[in-house]
Amino acid sequence: MLVSSLIDIPFDYYKTFTIDERFGFNKMTPSMFVSDLLKHSLVGLALGAPILFAALWLMQGAGEYWWFYLWVVWSIFNIVMLAVYPTFIAPLFNKFTPLADETLKTRIEALLIKCGFKSQGLFVMDGSTRSGHGNAYFTGFGSSKRVVFFDTLLSRLNTEEIEAVLAHELGHFKHHHVIKRIAMLFFMSFIGLALLGWLMNQAWFYNGLGVTEISNHMALLLFLLVSPVFLFLLRPLMASYSRKNEFEADDYAAKHADANHLVEALVKLYRDNASTLTPDPLHSAFYDSHPPASIRISKLAAYTG
Repeated sequence: MLVSSLIDIPFDYYKTFTIDERFGFNKMTPSMFVSDLLKHSLVGLALGAPILFAALWLMQGAGEYWWFYLWVVWSIFNIVMLAVYPTFIAPLFNKFTPLADETLKTRIEALLIKCGFKSQGLFVMDGSTRSGHGNAYFTGFGSSKRVVFFDTLLSRLNTEEIEAVLAHELGHFKHHHVIKRIAMLFFMSFIGLALLGWLMNQAWFYNGLGVTEISNHMALLLFLLVSPVFLFLLRPLMASYSRKNEFEADDYAAKHADANHLVEALVKLYRDNASTLTPDPLHSAFYDSHPPASIRISKLAAYTG
């Protein structure tokens, strides 16, 4: 994992300071890039090391069903992270301030009540310090849920368009998309750990990868290195499911806000984010979590006057 992260650094740097810079999206400085890299590394180490030690300890001493106990630990860890991320981790990388626009705040709070969403606050994130991209989202779990707007989004959209974008995000909440994704994560991790529990005792698993040492830590290392290759084959399925969720959220937003304003917001966001209007079908099948703008707008046409 450390080696993989090190390999990613030059590619991330090139993307940020060459590609994003070329299209006017990058707002970061090299020092900010290094600072974020160090923070991510320290947070990853602080959170990942205990899980790694727990995995090796359970593999060594928890018997045949160690993988099930590790799955329970992993699941609890993820639930806790969902609850604490907005308050303790996200502020390490961005500044969050309460939404100050009273007119917008009143409309947003009315929409939240209408949609049955209980929030612990409306916040603005200083996304413009790092990128020109804009977004809105809700984060947290249970009583820690909060609504977050990028400052770049607030500067580009009017009040009605912002309301429509948030209605789309609330559509994800009302359709339980986040809960379904968490359940899918738990299911896939259950299958993966059960598979590791079986593979670690198979000599061909080691021999086929050119390894002669049979041990717990080697089995875990090989599994972490090999599994992304096979998970890549699931990308079209996952991307298709994500695009389906986006259509459902659009449908919800059109019914609970103004579809015309959602279309106007989508046009601005796709334009400002330099998203292609004619994506390559094969690339889109693997990598696009959102449908093309033309298809989303054509479906929303049923709600527009």
